[in-house]
Amino acid sequence: MSSIPKATTSSSEDHSDHDLFMSVKELKAYVEEVEMAKAKKSLESMGRADDAKAKLLKQLRSEEPIGENLIRTFLMRVKDAAERGENELLMGRFPCEMCTDHGRAINMAEPDWPETLQGRPRQGYLIWKEKLQPLGYHLKAQIVDWPNGVPGDVGLYLSWE
Repeated sequence: MSSIPKATTSSSEDHSDHDLFMSVKELKAYVEEVEMAKAKKSLESMGRADDAKAKLLKQLRSEEPIGENLIRTFLMRVKDAAERGENELLMGRFPCEMCTDHGRAINMAEPDWPETLQGRPRQGYLIWKEKLQPLGYHLKAQIVDWPNGVPGDVGLYLSWE
């Protein structure tokens, strides 16, 4: 009677026959442990992502004025985009939580959507309204992603033509 050859693995680890020949019950328990480890890792990642989003929302809710250097840098980006033949530039992207209605008015293209903006996005809008609109620039807002079928981020686009 020939014996079953010991299975080889691509890793440098040696596995005993017991590791390789698991009962169905042991295999199911092993898979459950692996899945639980993956879920734990995923939850940790989601926690870090939630923390980063909370930090971003805190920054975006700031009432501190947008600095002249940031405005100047953006206007240079507008010039560069125009030189490349573009006629639109993303002015800013932010979570829909920065809108009092979570982006509903933007999604429905309601004319009063700017009234829903808060914090830095509102400041960006006001800079456009006061300084760029009189020069012929246009501004549009749209939901740019839909995680799990709900509004995610909003994009504010400056356009010219």
